Amino acid sequence: MPLTKIKASVNVLQKAKNLVTKFHNDLEKCSVSETDDIIAKYTNCKYRFRTIHPFRELTSTKVALKFWNPLKKSFPRMQRRPDIFFAGFNSLAGKEEEVWVLSMGHFLGNFDADWLGIRHTRQMMTIRFAEFSMYDESSDKILQTGLFLDVIGLMQSVGMNPLPPSTGSYFPCYPGPRTHDGLVTQTHCPDPSEGKQTQQLIDTMVADLSSINHLNSCPPEILQKTWHEDMLWYGPAGIGSSYSIPRYQQQHQLPFRAQLSDKKFEGHEVRIAEGKYAAFFGWPMNLSNTPTGGFLGLPGGTANCPMQVVDVYRRDGDKLAENWIFIDLPYYLKHQGLDVIERTTGIMNPSAIEETLDSTSMKKNETELITTKLAVKRKISSVSEDDEVAPAAKKAPVDYPKIIECVSDRSIESDNS
Repeated sequence: MPLTKIKASVNVLQKAKNLVTKFHNDLEKCSVSETDDIIAKYTNCKYRFRTIHPFRELTSTKVALKFWNPLKKSFPRMQRRPDIFFAGFNSLAGKEEEVWVLSMGHFLGNFDADWLGIRHTRQMMTIRFAEFSMYDESSDKILQTGLFLDVIGLMQSVGMNPLPPSTGSYFPCYPGPRTHDGLVTQTHCPDPSEGKQTQQLIDTMVADLSSINHLNSCPPEILQKTWHEDMLWYGPAGIGSSYSIPRYQQQHQLPFRAQLSDKKFEGHEVRIAEGKYAAFFGWPMNLSNTPTGGFLGLPGGTANCPMQVVDVYRRDGDKLAENWIFIDLPYYLKHQGLDVIERTTGIMNPSAIEETLDSTSMKKNETELITTKLAVKRKISSVSEDDEVAPAAKKAPVDYPKIIECVSDRSIESDNS
């Protein structure tokens, strides 16, 4: 690649990093009332926001209302604590001009109000996140966001585990890269072969694993082609983490392959690399498969389900050393007929359901009361001096304000019964 083209590429990657960093900093510091303005300031008018179940995809006008504001209310002064940050050009065919920035780490804050029905603790909690931001150089704005959280990890942290015990070990604050060099905030003019080597290694690994999707197992030598023997694999809550190829196979890969049939690779939306780091995600899925029984400790079925996955990697030499994974398991299980968030919160945090029902009931009672009052007032207006009424009624006019007051009292009594 000519030096002038390398410098131009470096320049656009740095502009993308600078903008995304400012956006993240301002979004962290802003109040709930300012969230909409911050999003509008940094995002393109065609902004696209994709995330986890139960939100999935939101229009630009709904991102603050539906996603960020409830989260910020539940975690006041929430911090974004990235462990990995880099940028790259999308390596997928036909998308080579796309510039994406990856930020991965943990959100941290005091969990002061329920979120998604998950019971708050008033204690410090973390939520794992991986966020992809697509940069549009022409407008100097963010055009797309893919933000993925480990919701089941938060549920486990507050003692609301919706799944059976995991095969691997999950803990709420996974470590960043062992080399402590994951925050690539400055893009210089490095040897482009570094990022290319990382990307080619990822492509080889994906191709190797896709080629054996028809098998219920994986020979260890296939992994050994692209992975260090002492690999570190940080899986989502419900699956957990593993250390070394043998334990990874025992605790995740072999159960995954044996307990899921009809496995099909559906493709990726983004693949990027910079230096020794790489990442990808798929949308609306990376994989599809049919659970035959045992995966996640759950029974099988006949539904072929979409699995949306995020992977972030660190390369060490000529092989991969560390891998951080996010899987939207609630979305996956929803396609099997199980909403694990709704079911678990309904059982273990019934007050959240009761508050919703009370709010709905209150609105219904208020509506009925207003309707009754309007009906009474219409009756008042329909009575004229020319109407034929009983003599007793002429002698003792109806006290209509008193009727309205009595209706109000009866409505209140019925609310308390």
